[in-house]
Parts: sequence; C-alpha cells; structure tokens
Amino acid sequence: MKPEQLEDLLRTRTPGLMDSKLSYAVLVPLVEMNGGLHLLYEVRASTLRRQPGEVCFPGGRMERGESPEECALRETWEELGIPAERVRLLGRLDFIAHRANFIMWPVLGLVDGAGLEEMTPSPAEVEEVFLVPLSHLLKTEPIEYEYELIPAPAENFPYEVIGIPRDYRWQHGMENVPVYPWQGRAIWGLTGRITRNFTSICREGQDDI
Repeated sequence: MKPEQLEDLLRTRTPGLMDSKLSYAVLVPLVEMNGGLHLLYEVRASTLRRQPGEVCFPGGRMERGESPEECALRETWEELGIPAERVRLLGRLDFIAHRANFIMWPVLGLVDGAGLEEMTPSPAEVEEVFLVPLSHLLKTEPIEYEYELIPAPAENFPYEVIGIPRDYRWQHGMENVPVYPWQGRAIWGLTGRITRNFTSICREGQDDI
C-alpha cells in the first residue's frame, strides 16, 4: 500500500474508540413542568436478565448505520412509547469510553407535554418512571465511591514470549462511582456519571452567563 492510499483512507475514515466492539446511545430526557426542568428516569423491569431494578435512561445498542440520535429516539419509543416527534434534540453530552470496550453516547432531549401524556412504558422493560427536578441535581453533589481495578492475567498469559517476569507490576486503575439518592432510589453507575456530567455542563453554562 502506498502513502497516498493511506492518506485517502484516513481522510474518509471517522476515528472511533480503539478496540471498541459495541456502541450504545441513551436519551437524557428533560421535561418542563411546574415552572422548571426535570430529568426523567426509568427503573428497569425486575424480570430483565441484566441489571434488573436499576435506574437508567432510555437507550440501547446502536444498529448498523444508526446515529446516536436515531438510536436514542428509537429506544425511547420502544421503552417509553414517546414518539420521536415529541422530542426536541438539544445536543450530545460527553461520551463514555467504557473499560468493557464499548462507547456510550448520551443525547439530551426535551420531551414536550404531549409526549409526557402519551408516555406508555413497556412493562417488559420498564418497572416505573420518575422525575427529578434539575434544580435539586444542580445543588446536590453526588456521594462518590471508588474501587480499585486490579489486572488478573490468566495462567497461560505469555510472559516468556513478551519477556517480562510473572511478578510484573501491572498498573492498577480506579473506578469512580457517583450515587444520587432520591426518594428511596439510587441514581448511580453510568446513569450517575451521565447525570453528573450534565449538571457540570449546566453549571459551566451558568458561570459563562
């Protein structure tokens, strides 16, 4: 392959997350009511195999050729019965590059009043929904916990091939877990991280005004 061919290849290629296997998108739904903005959260159905009963935003795996916005709107329709025309997309928040080799795209959207009235959560996926005032989240810092990520290579790891000792000092990582308690529920994990990111962006905007 010639340098010119590589240059053409890279010019038309959009860089992504290295080694990423999957991409996901979620809608971060805003609702305007009682004179203020609220964030809409789901509680995952207790019958689901993965993460039953946990708080989340509507979303899921991106299909081939889908944009994050298209995926977020499709999943919101499938999970909450809110049609795409009832959501005004406001923009993307910071994406998450997860250690499990996937990327998650949070998309902020404003659900209009009719969309909220038409909402019909799928009982197969959603146990319940609830609203949290944005004003509360802006003035409430999450409780933050950390735990260590410790590499654990398998017995057949090729130490000799690489030329490193079996007691090689692998670099450990740290995971930060924000938790927002709310009326007997816990907004945490990736949903907590997205919530923290969004409120941080809001505060930055207030400082700039």
